[in-house]
Amino acid sequence: MTPPHGPVPASAGSAVTDPAAATRPRNRKQLIVEAAGRVFGEHGYHAASMEKIAAGVGITAAALYRHFPNKYALFAECADVTAERLVAALDEVPSGAPLTEVLDAVTRVTVAHRASGGVYRWEARYLETEDRRRLMTKFGHVVGRVDEAVRRAYPLPGGRLRAMAALGAIASITMHHTSIAQRRAEDLLSASALRVAATDAAAAPRSGAHPVELPARTVPRTRRAEILAAAVPLFARDGFASVTNGQIAEAVGLAPSALYRHYDGKVGILAAACLQAAGLLGQGVERSLDGVAGPHDAVAALAATYVAYSFEYTALNSVAEAELVGLPDELRRPLVLAQREHIAVWEQQLRLARPELDPRQARVLVHAGFGVAVEAGRALRWRDGQDRRDAVTALVVGALGV
Repeated sequence: MTPPHGPVPASAGSAVTDPAAATRPRNRKQLIVEAAGRVFGEHGYHAASMEKIAAGVGITAAALYRHFPNKYALFAECADVTAERLVAALDEVPSGAPLTEVLDAVTRVTVAHRASGGVYRWEARYLETEDRRRLMTKFGHVVGRVDEAVRRAYPLPGGRLRAMAALGAIASITMHHTSIAQRRAEDLLSASALRVAATDAAAAPRSGAHPVELPARTVPRTRRAEILAAAVPLFARDGFASVTNGQIAEAVGLAPSALYRHYDGKVGILAAACLQAAGLLGQGVERSLDGVAGPHDAVAALAATYVAYSFEYTALNSVAEAELVGLPDELRRPLVLAQREHIAVWEQQLRLARPELDPRQARVLVHAGFGVAVEAGRALRWRDGQDRRDAVTALVVGALGV
């Protein structure tokens, strides 16, 4: 059919009549998924908007809806792409390949997509049942490949625990913004994961080597404390955005309006939970470092304290980690500063123990240690016990290379 303004000149080749179509990149859907992963990672699922995602691609929200019908569909696609990348990377590694090749493959794809790859550590709970099942199947394939390689390289007890902990060290790069060259990050994380895989957690030093004294759990004796104690497990189970004031009020036998006598709404309760988490961990660190003999002992004491805190206050820790991004800037700022001060303590002691590390390398490894604690704890389903704490502490110390 002849265009309305006459035939297309031969020199135009495959030119199209729609200028927007002419400039539309062929990989736009991929660009959208990448931008969405970054926005979900920075703001969390509920605070992310289609407008923010569209802006990250340089298109309108209306154009975004041509590719995805709603935010949930885009979120589910991001989750699937994240898992599929890992599966594809490992499928390229021959069966029976050395553990280093397996870990390097996972590390390369994780570091390459660090901005969009980490939100599902906390946000996967928002996936619908079938989507979550499909995601877990793919991640299970990844864990299985790493587990097999770990057992073959280091036939020690707890192969799956070491495999998941090693993956936690690698995945940690998606949970922070430390600026570091891609190749340096890959080398650091692969080496850290390999040390974790080689750690004989069953032969870990007993807790007497690094006794941990966390602040004792207190019985809520005020209505405000009761509200906070009731809200934290709800936030941890269902996510802050999904929990209503009515649910919190019901848990403590109040009318929803009565909550406002004690907190400035649900956000105020979340801020109080995050402050409580920071305070408990800070007190634990101060006690753990009192009287340590040197930097190596200090690093081990920090690791034991963080692991003990993670097991003792699992729900509180998960809320503080997952929901911090949902707080307004004025409430989040002091909490971010507290986090940075906590990491600075680790960084200082780690660099004293390993003077060859520069500040960025040390910071990346500290986060790798946190990642090990989280994934190892999940592997153990947070079933507490001193032997489990000791084993996870050994894995964290292994990740740090001390």
